[in-house]
Amino acid sequence: MLSTLDLLIIAAYFALMIVLGLYMRNQAKKSKDAYLMGGKSLPWYMLGLSDASDMFDISGTMLLVSMAFLYGFKSVFIPWMWPVFNQIFLMVFLSRWLRRSNATTGAEWLGTRFGLSDKGVRQSHLVVVFFALILCIGYMAYAFVGVGEFLQIFLPYERVRDVLPFLSAGEGAYGMGTPEYVEALQVSKHHTAQFYGVVISLIAMFYSIVGGMHGIVLADVIKYMVMIICSLFVGVIAMNHLAQSDVDILSKVPGGWDSPFFGTHLGLDWSNMLNDARIKMEQDGYQLFSAVVGMMLISGIMKSLAGPAPNYDCQKILSTRSPEEAAKMSGFISVILMPIRYFMTMGFCVLGILYFEQLNLTRLGEGIINFESIMPAVISKYLPVGLIGLVLAGFLGAFMSNFSGTLNAGQAYLVNDIYLKFVNPQAERKQVITMSYLSGVVMVVFGIGLGLFIKDVNMIFNIITAGLYGGFVCANVLKWYWWRFNATGYFYGMLAGIVASAIPPALSVSGITHYFDGTRMLYFFPVFIVIQFVACILGTYAAPATNQDTLLTFYKTVRPWGFWKPIHALAVAEDPTFEGNKNFGVNMLNLFLGITGQLLLMLLPMYLILNKWTGLGIVLALLVVVFVVMKRTWWNRLTDW
Repeated sequence: MLSTLDLLIIAAYFALMIVLGLYMRNQAKKSKDAYLMGGKSLPWYMLGLSDASDMFDISGTMLLVSMAFLYGFKSVFIPWMWPVFNQIFLMVFLSRWLRRSNATTGAEWLGTRFGLSDKGVRQSHLVVVFFALILCIGYMAYAFVGVGEFLQIFLPYERVRDVLPFLSAGEGAYGMGTPEYVEALQVSKHHTAQFYGVVISLIAMFYSIVGGMHGIVLADVIKYMVMIICSLFVGVIAMNHLAQSDVDILSKVPGGWDSPFFGTHLGLDWSNMLNDARIKMEQDGYQLFSAVVGMMLISGIMKSLAGPAPNYDCQKILSTRSPEEAAKMSGFISVILMPIRYFMTMGFCVLGILYFEQLNLTRLGEGIINFESIMPAVISKYLPVGLIGLVLAGFLGAFMSNFSGTLNAGQAYLVNDIYLKFVNPQAERKQVITMSYLSGVVMVVFGIGLGLFIKDVNMIFNIITAGLYGGFVCANVLKWYWWRFNATGYFYGMLAGIVASAIPPALSVSGITHYFDGTRMLYFFPVFIVIQFVACILGTYAAPATNQDTLLTFYKTVRPWGFWKPIHALAVAEDPTFEGNKNFGVNMLNLFLGITGQLLLMLLPMYLILNKWTGLGIVLALLVVVFVVMKRTWWNRLTDW
């Protein structure tokens, strides 16, 4: 239950977001680029904070807390499933390659790679726009439902039903405890969650649509400052509880829990401590941990080589002032996000372990504990009044950041890739801004609509991310590194990949397969890649190569490394002084150093909160080495091709 002070803090935060949108309105109206991309004038560190803010969400943090509880220090490897290290690929070379196009959206970028004229180009453009819009709507629906359900934990229906009687499903007409009463009460709670989701989504829509990219970035920066304060408080509170406790926290967890090192097997046995944890780990399927981590690394490398998906991450990169600042922004995300987020994650985890028996944790359908409920249970029970409101304001702001960033990306695709391309290419500034407003409303209507009518939005989110992202990989890898790959190959590769990788999740929803159980998705990934690769090759050789002038312009502007020998020869014939990209070796070194550094940044607060000073010293020393070397091999060479 929230106190009056907590409610006032949350209300003040929402009011600030509304005022911010009004304040940034005139700045956003200057031009199309000012509205959708901040005029490409925002500094890289603000865009980096904004992007990190989009990634610091409630659901993800709840998941990280549950992972830290179950897997301890080894949990830092599990986010490779997503993969979290795609930001390292972006900082090392892909952000610069993408930003050099000077495009407004990922679909518009395709014109720089494949040209603008033939049928294959139009098809590839449409498939990317379709992919991006479906992805955006799915993310918005997920955010809508998630934020409502989370807020209802702290502001339940029972507390607001007298103030908001229209949320009632008529449970008062039945006797308390009867099946009809219980069913009606569940409906009322669902209505309450939907109401919260609508209110918060509309607030996010207001400052996003009115303030444009300027408003979104400034709101994200403010929100991230709040999250830094909250993370520090949560971590320090956990350290104080740990210092005052007579219990050795390591006696409550399996041996090896406090070490990031592992062998062939995971080596964590919860059997004699918490049987529910043992069952959950068996369901997760991480027993052969080295093999699973290896598969996550391989699939993660493939996904990272493809570059950013057409969402808020891609949009922030294209909004930077220069290719060098795009790289700095992507690198800054890991530095600012990992230690802060894991300081909070480990704080919640430690409090969850110390007071596990006192927590009122929910249970899943199988009857086992829902370990993702540890974080909200700790917030409601062990954080002081005022800090609860601040933490909730930060997390609700995180949902709004994700919602608004996704909304902005969807607006960019509707305006640039549909309205300006097919409807009104000669639109004036005022017409473009008006269309941006309308497209924002349309995106929100579809996002909230999906959230209202689809109860199991988490499964739909998994279908979108596992299905669409699975189909995204192969075509988007080949577009960077192989000169012969053309728009027709891109279209058929994307189409085949999306269809093939959407089938297992769809069958899982129907109960025919168990695609989302544990690590099963990893075993399907090679099959998806083979299907996509075959479609890419067949499509590529079914049509002529991309126009030579287009390829030459792309190669000389973006300067990718890879299989570009025929185009390189043309560039040298045209200009004998031309030099290709010779940074492959140093890029690979920086990838290794960057991924290592990212892991160390995640481990740093974990060692600190547990007062493991030897491990902390080693991590700090290794981080210094990584930073010093990368200062020479990456930072000082940002202007190199």
